[in-house]
Amino acid sequence: MAGSSRVLLVANRTATTARLHEEVERKARAGAERFHLVVPAVPHGLHRVVDPEVTGRPEAHVQLDAALPSLSEAAGSSVTGEVGDPDPVAAIHDALGREAFDEIVISTLPRRLSRWLRLDLPSKARGFGLPVLHIEAAAMPAAASPQSGSERAAAVR
Repeated sequence: MAGSSRVLLVANRTATTARLHEEVERKARAGAERFHLVVPAVPHGLHRVVDPEVTGRPEAHVQLDAALPSLSEAAGSSVTGEVGDPDPVAAIHDALGREAFDEIVISTLPRRLSRWLRLDLPSKARGFGLPVLHIEAAAMPAAASPQSGSERAAAVR
């Protein structure tokens, strides 16, 4: 990637992994000036059918809150973020509809564990006409610990 650019990061459970951190650092050194992280919500169990738009958001906020400080450090500037639609393709579409990006980086769990790879998310994301880089976590990441409501509110400000 030459020159300055805007990079859309898409991750959930891998948002705090070293592989994503290293890629953001590498892209920042190469001239990327803006990073935005989308963490698609992940509904569980029957909620996938009953109310997929509501469930999974608290867990996604925990991931987002845990990832933004270290990604901002790697980028050398503030990384913005949001919790997205439970469907990762729709979450990418929504982010691209609100803001222009030059590249998409998708971070997934290891191949044997990744639902996003079973859905072929990297190929589907290429359908948006932007370069897509897929990075795979080396191992299953540890779960992020939830912050209190006041800590999360402070992190969002």
